[in-house]
Amino acid sequence: MHTQSKSFDIVILTDSRYVDPKESNWYINQVILEDKLLQEELEKKNLRVCKKNWADNEFNWCTTEYVIFRTTWDYFERFDEFFLWIEMTKEKTIFINSLEIIKWNIDKHYLKFLQKKGINIAPTTFIEKNDCKSLSKLFLKSKWEKAVLKPAISGAARNTYCITKQNYTDLEDIFNKLITKESMLLQEYLSDITLNGEISLIMIGGEYTHAVRKTAKKGDFRVQDDHGGKVNKYNAKESEIKFANKCLEACPYKTTYARVDIIYDNNNEPSLSELELIEPELWFRNNKNSAKLLANKIKLLVETN
Repeated sequence: MHTQSKSFDIVILTDSRYVDPKESNWYINQVILEDKLLQEELEKKNLRVCKKNWADNEFNWCTTEYVIFRTTWDYFERFDEFFLWIEMTKEKTIFINSLEIIKWNIDKHYLKFLQKKGINIAPTTFIEKNDCKSLSKLFLKSKWEKAVLKPAISGAARNTYCITKQNYTDLEDIFNKLITKESMLLQEYLSDITLNGEISLIMIGGEYTHAVRKTAKKGDFRVQDDHGGKVNKYNAKESEIKFANKCLEACPYKTTYARVDIIYDNNNEPSLSELELIEPELWFRNNKNSAKLLANKIKLLVETN
């Protein structure tokens, strides 16, 4: 059982924008609702819960048994600070998902690992930091009509570009600057992203609960709603659920929660876009039972710790 010396069983991690926000809009409201739905389910289990900004320097992280990464969506711009916080906090509390999962999943090289395990991903060239190859050479060698350039460690479509035969030379300078700072991925553009979007399957304790379809606004390929994309409820096909399960089975660690993002490739086969295991949006508001299931999993962890 958990030690009584701890003040909290679990802290829901968010970022500073979602702790007592001074302004309100549809986006902030839905973020707050997501955290609220989980907190209410945890409290129904008689767990001691609070919500904190992960970068709160005044909070003593030794006072909570667990922390769960939820709406920590500013760390994409604060990676160095985030990694330092993880190193400082890992001995004080237990992370959900685990520290091992975070370290594995934060770098998109995990896609190469999963590909070797038989998971279909978009054709990808992994470009390591300070690689001297030019973007033009890489793109022309691929023989792709279009490609997507993105960092190996990123989120919310940061530094993500659509590469075409018309613009690849114009993006050479941007690529040269990026590759001196971080590893990058060059992936074949999957045309279904603009036709049917990306499907996100939410998996709690390895079990499928619900799904959404994310579609980009006209003229864009980024499906995130903060880039103008739309999100709608989606009933996943059996084949898509089977593919999501296969992805999780290939993962080297067991997950408490996960989101499997699927895009149909240019052969009309499901491919893994992202396996989101750190702070994925889980759309509890579309299926409140999923928040209940996650609370059940956390209750079990607390009781057996």
